[in-house]
Amino acid sequence: MIEKLYTELETAYPEMVDIRRHLHMHPEVSFNETKTAYYIRHYYEQLGVDVRHNVGGNGVVATVRGAKPGKTIALRADFDALPIQDQKDVPYKSQTANVMHACGHDGHTATLLVLGKILHSLRRELEGTYVLIHQHAEELVPGGAMAMIKDGALDGVDQIFGTHLWSMTPLGQIDYRVGPIIAAADSFTLKIQGRGGHGAMPHNTRDAIVLGSQIVMNLQQLVSRRVDPLESAVLSVGSFVAENPFNIIADQAVLKGTIRTFNEQIRDLMEEEMERIIQGNCLAAGCTYEFTYNRGYSPLVNHEKETMYLKDIAEQVPGVKKLYNTPPLMIGEDFAYYLEKVPGTFFLTGAMPDGEVYPHHHPKFDFKEEAMLIAAKTLGSAALHAHQ
Repeated sequence: MIEKLYTELETAYPEMVDIRRHLHMHPEVSFNETKTAYYIRHYYEQLGVDVRHNVGGNGVVATVRGAKPGKTIALRADFDALPIQDQKDVPYKSQTANVMHACGHDGHTATLLVLGKILHSLRRELEGTYVLIHQHAEELVPGGAMAMIKDGALDGVDQIFGTHLWSMTPLGQIDYRVGPIIAAADSFTLKIQGRGGHGAMPHNTRDAIVLGSQIVMNLQQLVSRRVDPLESAVLSVGSFVAENPFNIIADQAVLKGTIRTFNEQIRDLMEEEMERIIQGNCLAAGCTYEFTYNRGYSPLVNHEKETMYLKDIAEQVPGVKKLYNTPPLMIGEDFAYYLEKVPGTFFLTGAMPDGEVYPHHHPKFDFKEEAMLIAAKTLGSAALHAHQ
């Protein structure tokens, strides 16, 4: 059965590429993916696959039922794009201004659609049930995963598997990890209110820029001096805005940034200590503030049994050349919520393109399309072998 799956996937690979390129040319940002959702739904409906749409929003869930009893295995792909102008010079360049698939979700969708089609064609020989979760809005908190789960996407599911095409590692490499693999992704906004005035008379002011600068520097000590060195945390201030003419001392400044952690206790510590530092600095400077800490996605924690199972399966997949026990990554991913409900694992499929490599979320991002075939074979193998 596995060999038949591989053969069918290889035959359907050109269709996979066509789908990916169509989606790449017609991207939609998070929570606005109505046409993409319809495309996915229509694809399954034409095949005669049982499909639910508007799941938790724009989500789509297709179900393939094998003729023989077995487990219910879920596979997940996301399908939203990013608000970025596509700067690649390729025939399949985005046709929507300031929107592009800069993270590979078009490839995830094409991979799962074609895999679903082949599982459906083999259903009379299959054991168990296969739930194909096409998730909207992974890129934007609160994401689509929680809403889809609440709307029944995981009902009856025994295990779940997911992958991310990863342009930063070579084609043929599968990155896996037991336990935390992707961090909690939080954000913050700090509004400082001082007292503005003439640049020549600073003694009559409460300088929001100077105070903001002190806070930025003091926040950098949190990880080095308040977090256990055996734990991981990142605090980055990504925006500092205080717009004024050159000779005016700013009365207000707005800082924004992100915090990444793996441990919930460290996550709590970062939030508490940030406010303590901000409060102390503002008190000393005679300024007021508004601090908002926004909790994003939870840490993505892979289950040991399913992760080691996936590793063993991947070793047998044609095209897989290397299995790599990856260090944790400080990115965010709402696949975490599926793993809080059912056992499973999330892995990275190497997709490094030829020539210059651009990181995810870059205007010239692209990936090696052959990686979709490896991803489909690996996910398909994991799903089929789960019944043994």
